[in-house]
Amino acid sequence: METGGNSLPSGPDGVKRKVLYFYDPEVGNYYYGQGHPMKPHRIRMTHALLAHYGLLQHMQVHKPVPARDRDLCRFHADDYVNFLHNVTPETQQDQLRQLKRFNVGEDCPVFDGLFSFCQTYAGGSIGGAVKLNHGFCDIAINWAGGLHHAKKCEASGFCYVNDIVLAILELLKQHQRVLYVDIDIHHGDGVEEAFYTTDRVMTVSFHKFGDYFPGTGDIRDIGYSKGKYYSLNVPLDDGIDDESYHYLFKPIISKVMEVFRPGAVVLQCGADSLSGDRLGCFNLSIKGHAECVKFMRSFNVPLLLLGGGGYTIRNVARCWCYETGVALGVEVDDKMPQHEYYEYFGPDYNLHVSPSNMENKNSRKLLLEIRNKLLDNLSKLEHAPSVQFQEREPDTELPEADEDQDDGDERWNSDSDMDIDEDRKLIIPSRVKREVIEPETKDPVCSMEVQIETIEQTRGFDTATNETYPPVTPIYHMKKLRKEC
Repeated sequence: METGGNSLPSGPDGVKRKVLYFYDPEVGNYYYGQGHPMKPHRIRMTHALLAHYGLLQHMQVHKPVPARDRDLCRFHADDYVNFLHNVTPETQQDQLRQLKRFNVGEDCPVFDGLFSFCQTYAGGSIGGAVKLNHGFCDIAINWAGGLHHAKKCEASGFCYVNDIVLAILELLKQHQRVLYVDIDIHHGDGVEEAFYTTDRVMTVSFHKFGDYFPGTGDIRDIGYSKGKYYSLNVPLDDGIDDESYHYLFKPIISKVMEVFRPGAVVLQCGADSLSGDRLGCFNLSIKGHAECVKFMRSFNVPLLLLGGGGYTIRNVARCWCYETGVALGVEVDDKMPQHEYYEYFGPDYNLHVSPSNMENKNSRKLLLEIRNKLLDNLSKLEHAPSVQFQEREPDTELPEADEDQDDGDERWNSDSDMDIDEDRKLIIPSRVKREVIEPETKDPVCSMEVQIETIEQTRGFDTATNETYPPVTPIYHMKKLRKEC
């Protein structure tokens, strides 16, 4: 009997969750350029499937308020955010030095509406964290988010703003510990790098490792100083299938949950780990990919689901639609309903596609060695301590407008209880403490330690340390390492 990704599991996990879903109808209009593999249109295709499968009526649908400059600067450097805010396709030739400095160019091009795009996807992830912090939902979803490669001072791997880091910083205001899990085929380098020296965020990345972008994520990269053993990297080879993937995923995540005991979980659901992806070389089925969502859901911990990579866009839409059903506990038929993008899914017009017969280069011996090594690393951690809460940093005030107020489409949920900000004001007085970033600061590891220290100090944490921070791991350029498998 097949159970992988079943969205109506038996037992206690059969209980439905309150799910909140962020979507901006404009997100599908952004265009990276001709021939570029990243296509925001996939978010619109996903939404169309959710609408026609009737899933929107089972959750609150919210349009995110765009993140402001000050929100982005909680992680990113002021001058980098200012550059993203002002650069346009027409003016970029006058800013060649800054383009090079901030790694904006071929892989991360300047396109019309670039900064608005960043504000939109970051706003959804931050807004999801705020809603989880307030207990307004059990699971928050932002399929436009999950852009895990962006660094403090530079774009990388199609990512400009690291919405994941910003969302985790928001969750840390409420939770002692936050777990980040990444099932994108590429290493979650930007998130790992940001939290490499802290024990309040654990990062776990399952990824292709070898001659592959971004070139980081060795199993020996385990964190530094207070963060030692709080970074877990699961390096995989081509062709990994569902069974092999979960041979690692389930025992490792189970041990992480036991030892780390996070107050909230962020799961990056990059769909480029699916079989047949344009840039990927794994062999996961949609149900196998969704089994990770189902497994994280079973722990009953506040959960933020984000998108990420995924370059065969019809399969990305299939995957995130099905995983929305898993989050809701709603069964989704394999036979696809008629909708505006129906012809993308021919000739079978089914939600699920069969994995290929490609070779699985991950031997059981190799998988066992990886599993034992990582479980051994986890055994070196003390169980999560009980931390006395004191005064905490105020929550970010980000009212989200209800999607239903902007579109009369009756397929969308009309019963959302979300309060509407009638004026739709984007500038909201903020009481959030944030670091003051010097324009020339280059070390994202050091700056993130300052950011977390700011949060901890408001709650009475002792962050004194005499450790010296290590240099940041070199990041390799996408053009050199990206390849189609």
